[in-house]
Amino acid sequence: MLPDRPVISTPARLHGAGFREAERQRLARQPGLGLAGLLCVVPVAALFAFGGGGAADSVSLFGPLITFALPAVAMVAFWWEDWPGSRLRPGWSGLTDTVFIAAAAILLAMAGQAFIGHLDFDGIFDPTPGPGHAALFPAALPLAGGAFVAMLQLTLVCEGRPLRRLPRIWAGLAALVVSWGAAITLYAVAVDFRAPPGSGLSSESGPVPGQELGAVLVLIGAWQVWLFVVWKGWPFAESRKSWLRIVPANLVVIGGGLLTYVLVHGPGDVSPDAVNAAAGCFVAAGLTVGMLFEGVFSPHLGPARERVATLAASLILGAALYAALTAYADTLDWTKPTSQDWVGHTALNAIGLSIILHVAVGRRWPFGEN
Repeated sequence: MLPDRPVISTPARLHGAGFREAERQRLARQPGLGLAGLLCVVPVAALFAFGGGGAADSVSLFGPLITFALPAVAMVAFWWEDWPGSRLRPGWSGLTDTVFIAAAAILLAMAGQAFIGHLDFDGIFDPTPGPGHAALFPAALPLAGGAFVAMLQLTLVCEGRPLRRLPRIWAGLAALVVSWGAAITLYAVAVDFRAPPGSGLSSESGPVPGQELGAVLVLIGAWQVWLFVVWKGWPFAESRKSWLRIVPANLVVIGGGLLTYVLVHGPGDVSPDAVNAAAGCFVAAGLTVGMLFEGVFSPHLGPARERVATLAASLILGAALYAALTAYADTLDWTKPTSQDWVGHTALNAIGLSIILHVAVGRRWPFGEN
């Protein structure tokens, strides 16, 4: 059975002495552990950013597939505790889980494609499938992104309740089904999408353009990463009553994402693709600080100052990442996708997924404890 609360947001005082000692020893290896992890993260991120036949084709090919993969990543890492790879020795463990996640990504992409149009393998595996094919990019991104944001909201913000009472395998599968149900409902109710003639996709007449909904979802994801990865659930995790943790956390995360979009897109007049790119860079930076270099400030700072330091580091790294990726993207010629689409894909999908696979799925192999 799963523990009562996710490990990432459970206060240290509620863990056993053995867990706290193992955690202390692991975090004492920072920043070397994070620097070593870059040897795994950077090549994989580069593959996802450029390996689909160039920058533009990588966005169209890998962007939807990785986004569809992310709920399965969360299921394996947070619900299944790295099963089925956990049954194998280090090295094979992460590889097995990665192969499983890749297979799940293809199946989920097929299901998503069937929902927004019809099943068409060229639309999944060809970055430029041409007329008559149901291309996943960009039509499927609000659906896939909605499933991942719902999965994180259920897993971290809602602490997996009430599904954590089930055996872990069934709990993870149930969480995946619930998240997909939420994403399908949101897509059907909210998305406004005009399918190009002959594309094989279905038009939707909701109140929100798909690109805007995608930007809102990424901003909600940014709040999830800030509060539940960088800050480990603070301040909500400190309450002993579950409803005093879960209700305000949901209000703050969802409300914060919506309010941020209203402010930056309205008075700020920032385009949805730029919002998506900037928020994606913050997510990548937050995962770097909160996962890859987890605990790097804890030996030197108290809890309050550590939170200030981790947030400041995430903001500075996110801004630097956005500036660097945008500067490079602006040297290339773009039609569809845009340069900001590539920046968002590189930050969210290429860097973000690489960090999660290395730390949460691969258990930092070959540098960490498996």
